[in-house]
Amino acid sequence: MSEIVQLPQGWSKASLQDVAVWSSGGTPSRKVPDYFKGNIPWLKTGELGDRIVCDAEEFITEDAIRNSSAKVFPKNSVVLAMYGATIGKASILGIDAATNQACAVGITDAVTPVYLYYYLISQTQKFIDAGKGGAQPNISQQIVKAWPINVAPMNEQIRLVEKLDELFSELDAGVKELKAAQIKLIQYRQSLLRSAVEGSLTEQWREANSGSIRESGEQLLVRILTERRERWEQQKLADFQAKDKKPPKNWKEKYPEPVRPDTADLPELPAGWVWASLSQIGWLDRGKSKHRPRNAEHLYGGAYPFVQTGEIRSADQYIRHTEKTYSEEGLKQSKLWPKGTMCITIAANIGETAILDIEACFPDSIVGFSTIIEDMPIEYVEYVFRILKHKLNDEAPATAQKNINLEILYKEVIPLPPVVEQLTIVEYLNTKLENIKHQKKATALGLKQSEAQRKNILKSAFSGQLVPLDPNDEPASVLLEKIKAEREALAKIPKPRTPRKPKKKVDVMDTLLEVLTAEDGWVDAQEAFKKCGIVDETSTDRIEEIYTELRKLEKAGKIEIERNGGYDQLKLITQEVKED
Repeated sequence: MSEIVQLPQGWSKASLQDVAVWSSGGTPSRKVPDYFKGNIPWLKTGELGDRIVCDAEEFITEDAIRNSSAKVFPKNSVVLAMYGATIGKASILGIDAATNQACAVGITDAVTPVYLYYYLISQTQKFIDAGKGGAQPNISQQIVKAWPINVAPMNEQIRLVEKLDELFSELDAGVKELKAAQIKLIQYRQSLLRSAVEGSLTEQWREANSGSIRESGEQLLVRILTERRERWEQQKLADFQAKDKKPPKNWKEKYPEPVRPDTADLPELPAGWVWASLSQIGWLDRGKSKHRPRNAEHLYGGAYPFVQTGEIRSADQYIRHTEKTYSEEGLKQSKLWPKGTMCITIAANIGETAILDIEACFPDSIVGFSTIIEDMPIEYVEYVFRILKHKLNDEAPATAQKNINLEILYKEVIPLPPVVEQLTIVEYLNTKLENIKHQKKATALGLKQSEAQRKNILKSAFSGQLVPLDPNDEPASVLLEKIKAEREALAKIPKPRTPRKPKKKVDVMDTLLEVLTAEDGWVDAQEAFKKCGIVDETSTDRIEEIYTELRKLEKAGKIEIERNGGYDQLKLITQEVKED
C-alpha cells in the first residue's frame, strides 16, 4: 500500500486506526419519507472532495438516527469515500453531520484533521487500486483502519500543514488561471466561428476586394441550382438507358425541387451573400447498415473503413482512420462514401461533424453531405455546422433518445458567400483555430503538470522532506503511546446505557443469495451485507467471502446492481416459470 521510506528522526510508522477513531454512517429507510425531512445534514460520497464540507444535499431527523445505523459525527471529523466512482475522495466536516454507509469517518487524536486530510488525498489512487467488489470498486472499514500512515511529531504536523497550505494556495491560483484560460479559449473559438458565418471576420477583406469578386453569392446559388438539375437529368437518362427504356413525356417535370429557405426571421447578410438551404447547395443521404445484428462478426475485418458516431465527435475536422473496417460482406449491405464527404451525426450527439479524408462506410445514424459544385469548399459548410449544432439539438423531437431526420436537414439554412470569400474564411479559420488548438494543448499540459506537482509535494511532505526538522519536537512515538494508553483506559470505563427504541431483529443469513431471495425487490447493498453478518468487526476472510459471492452472482447474471446516489442497490433476477 505504501512505499518503503526511511523516515526522519521523530517520525513513526502507524496505521490509520492508530491516529483516529473510525466508524461509518448509515442510510435511513427510504420507505419512510419523513426521515428525510429533518435538520441533521446527511452526506453522501458524491458530496465529498472539497477540503471543508459545510452543507449537505439531504437532511434527516432524530428518528432517522435512532432507527438506522446513521450517526452524527462532530465538526472536524475526516470523511473518506469507500465505494464506487468516488472512492478515495476526502473532506473535513465543517459542521456536525451524519453520513451514509459509503463513508468512513475518522475522529483524529494522534494527528490534526488537516494533516490526515492531506495524507488521505495523497493516497487516492492507491485506494482506487485497492478497491474490491463487483460493479463498483469498494474498500472496507478494515482496509481503511489497517492502512499505513507516516506520522510526524505534532509540532512538525502543524508546520507541515502550514507549508502545504502555502504551496497549494499558489498552485490552486495557477490552476484557476489555467481553467479560466480554457473557458476563454472556448468562448473565443465560438465567437470566431460566429463572426465567420455572420460576415464580420472578412469585412475588411470584402472592402479590399470588392472590385475583384466576379460571382456573388446569389449568382453562385443560381449556378449551383442549374448544376443540380443538370446532374439529376443526366442520372435519370442514364437510368433509362440502363433499363433500355425511352424517357416518358414530361419526365423532366418530376425533378425534386430543393427546399427553399425560409428567411422571414433571419438577419440581414453582408452585401454579396445570400441565404440557401442545405438541399439547394448539396446532396444529403443517410448512411447504410442493413444487416441485423449490426455487430455480426462476418461484416468486419476487411479493407473498408467503417466510421462510428464517436469517431466523428472526437475527430479534428478530418477522419483519416477508423477503429473498425468492413469486410466485403459488410460493404455489400452498406455504401462506400467518397473522400470529401461531410459526416453529420443525427442521433444521440446531434450535429457533430467531420470530413472524410478517406473513402469510408458509415451507419444510418450518420448523414453524408457533399457539395454539388467542386469549387465550393466543404470545409466552409463544416465550420457553419459547428454553429448550427445547438440549433439542431433544439429542433430534435423530445424522445427517449434525441434524433433528427433528413427532412430537418433539407430545410436547414446557411449563409452563402461567394466561393472566393468562402475560401478566404476557411483559410482564416484554419490559421486561427490551429493557434487556439496549440493554446488548449498548452493549458492542458499546464494542468497536468500542476497535478503532478501536487502529487510530488504530498509525497515529499509525508516522507519528511518538506519542512525542516526540530530536534526539540516530541517524537511521534511518544504521542502514539499516550493515545494508545488513553484509549485503553477509556475502554475500561463502563458506558452509560441510553434507552433506545427497540430495533427490528435482523436474522443473520449464511449467503447473499439467501438474503436476496428473502427480499422482494431492490435492497441496499450494505443492508444486505449486514444481514450476512458483515459489521465493523467482521473478519477480512468473511468480508472477502461475501464479495466473492457477489462477483459470482453478478457474473452468472443472477443479480442486478444499480447505482442509486452514493450507494449500490441489489436485486435478485427471478426466472419466470413457464406453465405446461
